[in-house]
Amino acid sequence: MSYVSKEQIERAKSLDLLTYLQMYEPAELVRCSRNVYTTRTHDSLKISNGKWYWWSRGIGGRSALDYLMKVRGMSFPDAVLLIEDVHPVSAPTFSHPSQHRPVQFELPEPNRNSHRVMTYLNKRGIHRALVEYCLETGRLYESRRYHNAVFVGFDQEGIPRYAAIRGTTSTRYMGEAAGSDKRYSFSIPSSEDSNELHLFESSIDLLSYCTLEHLAGRDWQQAHKLSLAGIFRPKADQEQTTLPAALTQYLQNYPQVNRLVLHLDNDEPGRLAAATIQRLLSPVLLVSDEPPKLGKDVNNELMELRRRREAPSR
Repeated sequence: MSYVSKEQIERAKSLDLLTYLQMYEPAELVRCSRNVYTTRTHDSLKISNGKWYWWSRGIGGRSALDYLMKVRGMSFPDAVLLIEDVHPVSAPTFSHPSQHRPVQFELPEPNRNSHRVMTYLNKRGIHRALVEYCLETGRLYESRRYHNAVFVGFDQEGIPRYAAIRGTTSTRYMGEAAGSDKRYSFSIPSSEDSNELHLFESSIDLLSYCTLEHLAGRDWQQAHKLSLAGIFRPKADQEQTTLPAALTQYLQNYPQVNRLVLHLDNDEPGRLAAATIQRLLSPVLLVSDEPPKLGKDVNNELMELRRRREAPSR
């Protein structure tokens, strides 16, 4: 069993669920009314006035720690260590969202090796050449405390500014490092002076696409690739909708890009996001919508292709 100190437990208990989701899993948070929120995974779970209650199960609590154990099914030590991984000691304790102060970006402490991350990505169908490239360039590593996969995003000077965190165990955890700047989400720039950018919802989808290119014998480094670090959700008022921060920043950094290829999910949010980006950028860029040919997302497509290739012929 993992060991956790009293100090780690106290820090974990101090983090309320709303703050946790706003900072580390914003894509999971859905606003119902002015002061009430729910989660995308469980729409009967309501968050209000510093508390949360899962009505369909009749359980509730106050802290993110309660949520991780009661809803996500994590053990107490694992939940504490996960929060410790994304909620560093230097981060202040928040009592209300309006009182948030800027949090300094801090990458999770790296493990001595990345064996678990390599095994995890292999199970997701990602080619070893892609994994090794990301490890060698610092775009990927394994965190020490929880053995999460950490996908790092850099600014133009090569300084880390963003980190997506993904669990490598049966617990489906997805979050971000404290203080992450979404303008610099996980990406793989072109090895050449390319004018083409491919857009994905997640780091896993991005690497899945690169693997598909590799398996097809094509150069996966020929074009730019960018992850949005979650689904882009347009505002109800289309006139007030702006492009995702990561996409805007990338286009500023690489002004030669004149073609955008969308590989967003085959679900309602993904299709809405693709249509909105097309509407906003078609006047200035050639935008092509190329959703996965198989399954919900690009990783589903990759896994299905691998399954078909490995299936014994009759």
